[in-house]
Formats: sequence, structure tokens, C-alpha cells
Amino acid sequence: MSVITQNARPGGVAHQRRSQRIVLSVSIIVSGERANGSAFNERTKTLVVNAHGGLILLREPVMVGQVLSVNHVGTGEDLVCTVKDINPGEEQIPEIGIEFAHPNARFWRVSFPPEDWTPRSPEAKRYAKQSAPAAKPLEVKK
Repeated sequence: MSVITQNARPGGVAHQRRSQRIVLSVSIIVSGERANGSAFNERTKTLVVNAHGGLILLREPVMVGQVLSVNHVGTGEDLVCTVKDINPGEEQIPEIGIEFAHPNARFWRVSFPPEDWTPRSPEAKRYAKQSAPAAKPLEVKK
């Protein structure tokens, strides 16, 4: 699994976030109520997650401010969230920004970096050096 902890959307500034974003695909089931009062359930996935919510794909039309329930398929855990943002997706599936009613860093089952972490942190540099493959010397033929 590759993890990216920088902003997923262009133009954003990472240090203005309440928690680090991580690009991560998690299977979820989103439940809610349509404008006509009928219930819906849609199996989908996350694009980006953080301790306060995430960015998900959702075909079901929703409105900013609408309350939804998100079920983590892998754990069976449910959380209530609110639609905060709606953007057209790249594949004709809207990208929906959701925010949990109460922050829950454990819901996605990943460890988020500390709030003051950046890719320039000493720990990040140390990790990059350890995980980079050693360069092989070039063999010169004469």
C-alpha cells in the first residue's frame, strides 16, 4: 500500500489541515435518506482519509449538510458524518467530502503522522534513506 500524506487536491496547504490526509482506498457502505424520505445504501470506497473524515466516491445524489452513516466494510464499524463538499469526479462519479460528527483517527485503521509532521521532518528523511535501494556502481567496460 502506498501512502501519501500531502494534500490530495491542488492548491491546498497541508499546514492548514486539522490532521494529515492519507491517500487510501477503503471499502465502505454509505447510508442515508433521499429527499423523498426513502433510504439508500451504496457500497463505495474512499479516495483520501484523515482523522476528521475523508473524500469518498458516491453516485447517490447528496447535498452539503446532509447527514450520512459510513460503515467500514473491513471492521463493521459505523460512524455518523456530514457532507461538507461535493465536486465532480474524474470518472463521472462525484467526490464527496465528509466530516465525522466526532473525530476518530482509529476508524480507518491507519496511523496518522503527528500534527507537526511534514515530509521535511527528520523522521521522514531517515525513513527515505532506509527504504531507498542502494545504488549499484556502474560497471565501466574498456
